[in-house]
Amino acid sequence: MVAVTQTMLVPVLKDLPRLLGTEPGNTTWVITATLLSGAVATPVIGRLGDLRGKRRMLLVSLTAMVVGALVSALTSDLTAMITGRALQGLGMGAIPLGIALMRDVLPRERLGSAMALMSSSMGVGGSLALPVAALVAQHADWHVLFYGNACLGVLCVAVTVFVVPESPIRAQGTFDVLGAVGLSAGLVLFLLPVTRAGDWGWTSGTTLGLFAAAAVVLVLWAVVELRSEAPLVDLRTAVRPAVLLTNLTSLVVGSSFLVVSLVLPQLLQLPRATGYGLGQSMVVAGLLMAPLGLVMMSTAPVHSRLAAKYGAKGTLILGMAIIAIGYGAGLGLMSAPWQSLVTVVVLGAGIGLAYSSLPALIVGAVPASETGAANGLNTLMRSIGAAVSSAVIGVVLTDTANDVHGVAMPTMHGFRLSFLIAAGAMAVGLLMALFLPRVHPPHRSAGTPAPLGGSGTPESHCPAR
Repeated sequence: MVAVTQTMLVPVLKDLPRLLGTEPGNTTWVITATLLSGAVATPVIGRLGDLRGKRRMLLVSLTAMVVGALVSALTSDLTAMITGRALQGLGMGAIPLGIALMRDVLPRERLGSAMALMSSSMGVGGSLALPVAALVAQHADWHVLFYGNACLGVLCVAVTVFVVPESPIRAQGTFDVLGAVGLSAGLVLFLLPVTRAGDWGWTSGTTLGLFAAAAVVLVLWAVVELRSEAPLVDLRTAVRPAVLLTNLTSLVVGSSFLVVSLVLPQLLQLPRATGYGLGQSMVVAGLLMAPLGLVMMSTAPVHSRLAAKYGAKGTLILGMAIIAIGYGAGLGLMSAPWQSLVTVVVLGAGIGLAYSSLPALIVGAVPASETGAANGLNTLMRSIGAAVSSAVIGVVLTDTANDVHGVAMPTMHGFRLSFLIAAGAMAVGLLMALFLPRVHPPHRSAGTPAPLGGSGTPESHCPAR
């Protein structure tokens, strides 16, 4: 559902100014609001899950998403739509909460495959949402997209209420309100210029001023967190090699899904008259992109077997290598729809393996009482990587575009340069992954949902320092 929420508006993006009766620059807030609220909510809700109960906060997160979908479904007003989309962004916290909950209640032999399946499901939801949303947008009122999303959310809430057990593990301490406010402010100040710099200009006073303000706020936030007895994010844990390198690698991996999702649909839909466009309809382009998510999900059982033999580090390196190969090969596979399909399948396999490995690395490197917050931070890093890559690719495609009858048309040079940047970024990520220390997989003591620690609260050891 989280992935569907993020991608369901892609087919109608170009029509939003007309549908909402506003300027094109204003409609970008419909996407930006979801990104900003999701970035803020992910670490905050993860920490609240550690303190108050992961299932409880999962329900809060999903309910907010349903309410946001209904608000958006019932309006064509820009302000109300932005409000609804911001509420939907709160559902981003469901992913780290779900992974943390699995760590607490599942036996070790099922944990790896379950986390891999949940991580890769992000791709499935996003990929399948594209052709379905395109069909709906072509044959029904666009508000139906939000009604469908709300129904899916209600189903998720019902399953959580009646099927998902609560974790008995709780972190000690109180909620760090000051830390939450500081991190939220820093993230908004950073992500706002990242997402809007295309309109404002990367060297404009507004963009540079917000980046500078973000740096100041985040440094002050780090100082406060280091002095806090119960921080929102335990920075001492976050700078351990296993956690730090995993999060830095997540920045790169997070970009991998976005680049192909931005480039290939445009290439597929450009008219053949351009000399390089493939002339496919919006629905066909969505169907050709759908295997990206399907292959990602199919890698879950493969990941489990590989991880059992080579460890999560080994599967991460393999996945990133496949992604790099996919983008490299994709440079020469842009002249026919079937070639785009080959690129999609290869990248889906690599992204699926990499996505599945990241939660396992985090879970194996932090105490059980910090799993929610730690996975929230890791998910946040992936989101930041996606946001930054989206902005960078947007600049590349804009700067290399040709003017055709007053319309900026992306060029083959821009598409290939985007793939080349993605391959280069993946090579850098591979180097970081090679230095990851090995971590012991999370385990469960007999009769308990998670390893036992002190202070009366079940807690796992943290083997990688």
